[in-house]
Amino acid sequence: MRWPITLCDSGSWCGLIERDPGVIRHYDLCVIGSGPAGQKAAIQAAKLGRTVCIIERDDIGGVAINTGTIPSKALREAILKAIGRDSPMPGAGDFREAYGAITLPRLIESCQQVIRAEVDIVRRHFERNGIASIQGLGRFIDPHTVEVVKAHSVEQIHADFVIVATGTRPATAKGVEFDGTDIITSDELLKLPVLPHSMIIVGGGVIGTEYASMLNALGVKVTLIEGRSRLLDFVDSEITEALQYHLRQAGMTLRLGEKVVSIERITPPAGARASNDYMVEATLESGKTLRADSLLYCVGRQGCTDALQLDKAGLKADERGRIKVNAAYQTDVPHIYAAGDVIGFPALASTSMEQGRLAACHMFGERSEQVNELLPYGIYAIPEISMVGWTEERLTKEEIPYECGIAQYREIARGQLLGDDIGMLKLLIHQESHVILGVHIIGTGATELVHIGQTAMAFNATVEYLVNAVFNYPTLAECYKVAALNGLNKLRSV
Repeated sequence: MRWPITLCDSGSWCGLIERDPGVIRHYDLCVIGSGPAGQKAAIQAAKLGRTVCIIERDDIGGVAINTGTIPSKALREAILKAIGRDSPMPGAGDFREAYGAITLPRLIESCQQVIRAEVDIVRRHFERNGIASIQGLGRFIDPHTVEVVKAHSVEQIHADFVIVATGTRPATAKGVEFDGTDIITSDELLKLPVLPHSMIIVGGGVIGTEYASMLNALGVKVTLIEGRSRLLDFVDSEITEALQYHLRQAGMTLRLGEKVVSIERITPPAGARASNDYMVEATLESGKTLRADSLLYCVGRQGCTDALQLDKAGLKADERGRIKVNAAYQTDVPHIYAAGDVIGFPALASTSMEQGRLAACHMFGERSEQVNELLPYGIYAIPEISMVGWTEERLTKEEIPYECGIAQYREIARGQLLGDDIGMLKLLIHQESHVILGVHIIGTGATELVHIGQTAMAFNATVEYLVNAVFNYPTLAECYKVAALNGLNKLRSV
């Protein structure tokens, strides 16, 4: 039987395709989306002896592996290698020896081996755990049935449980002509044929800040616009101030507390840019006009839920395409769960993985425990930032007495060896109990170093533990001892 399928607006297949409604496969769990949340949910359920299928509309691994987390971090390492900074990026020899002059396509080319390796790892995990991987667009027919629209056919999946892990896509602004070349989102950045001379980046969140620092390191003249008074408003203010100072010192222009009211392409003056017929102009609410070769729009992301037919499952998404869940990641329909970026903040690959695992445990009655207060955050800007636990702002708001302990990388032998004179590690310590409440780091290895503090906090360690601990010398981990001594000295003088 041939049925008309019209999915052109969502970028999928149009026209007539084969459909056999008589073939319905049953699984204990159907996972829609193969990103971090979907992967871990599927594998956890399979480890519990359940039958699992995972539906992926695009490439295995979802946004995280193919257009988001892994490509952007691989690009960061390639950039550090290209500009002569130390980097653990795999590959023999110096970047210039392997790829020649620094161009964006060559930087992206150097990242492809990482992406391919990650895709292969995920595929092998599915195969080893007996997880059926189905390529196609998944959408609900009823609360227990998911229809999979493939390139030339349609099939139906019946499942006891369903988890939606479809992730997000870059949000766009109404009235703005995104052309993939001059006015782009983060998805198109990795496809640009040439590195622009100048770029306006709208949005000082995680994605905007990361790409701004990377492009600035490559010599692109970057102007970063953020509507709030500082970048990364959820990060400790002292860490953010240090980042902003460093970015300005590196030549970046920060327009904080400014909002963009219009974005358009313009025809440049004769001879301004021979390789392209257009430039971009952004007008700010304050009346300022900014111009650059291109503009990267990084203001939020939109949940990929518009093609799911959620209404047929008794669900709905909010205006940003996000699905509401409870503490166990259940939606309003108890057997349907959602996890990952599609449920909103914090929208990190690491937290998405844990959400998927915990959701699978809950649906099949497996005991599990989550520690929401100890989720680490990693921001892969140049320099990188990481944090776990409370911020100074939150402690002050909750009227919790605390003290700070600071260690500067320049005080540490390893910091001198690395040539990192801007790095800093900060401990937040309860004034009375001396328990460690938060760890905030900026500098080399921040996203690795934070886990020492995370583990100490999980066991309610006091600052005295870090004072008495012996760390390898010379290492950046020694920052914990220096910061602990600094904090304890302050506590003794109170």
